Amino acid sequence: MSTRPGWAFLPAIGGALAHAPFLRYDLAPALRRPLSEPLFGANKTVRGALLMSAGTLAAAIGLHRLPAYRRRLPPELLEAGPVSHGALLGAAVVLGELPNSALKRRVGIAPGQRTSGPVGAALAVHDQADFVLGAWPLLAPIWRMKPREVAEAFALVAGAHTAISAAGYALGARTSPL
Repeated sequence: MSTRPGWAFLPAIGGALAHAPFLRYDLAPALRRPLSEPLFGANKTVRGALLMSAGTLAAAIGLHRLPAYRRRLPPELLEAGPVSHGALLGAAVVLGELPNSALKRRVGIAPGQRTSGPVGAALAVHDQADFVLGAWPLLAPIWRMKPREVAEAFALVAGAHTAISAAGYALGARTSPL
């Protein structure tokens, strides 16, 4: 079975699953402190950073135990192992979103909001898979992705994220479809 770069990003779902109940039920409110409100907005919090990175790491450890998952991974990630893969991807999930958030604050887009026009459309698409671009340099010590692999992973993650967001909106779990 051939490897596909998108599979390397599947553990990021673990971060979202770990964070979701904390958002829904406002658990651990003491950790709901912004990382830097002026720079990134109020929605990028210590709690989110901890849960997204830890959930991604836990999912990578769990997924690496499955032969069907391991067969789909690039050999470099197999050699590095689940802890390195999960820790670096977890860092990418958190750090990869920050430049996009900072840019949106600079152009006057409030946290959780969108803007129309070409810039708004570009930011909306980028927002669906921004951490993939952050993962490119962060995973480099264990896996040097080619530009084609980054593009493929970005497209796959953006498509999956958009579909999951739309489903969440249809089910009433989200306030907007993106």
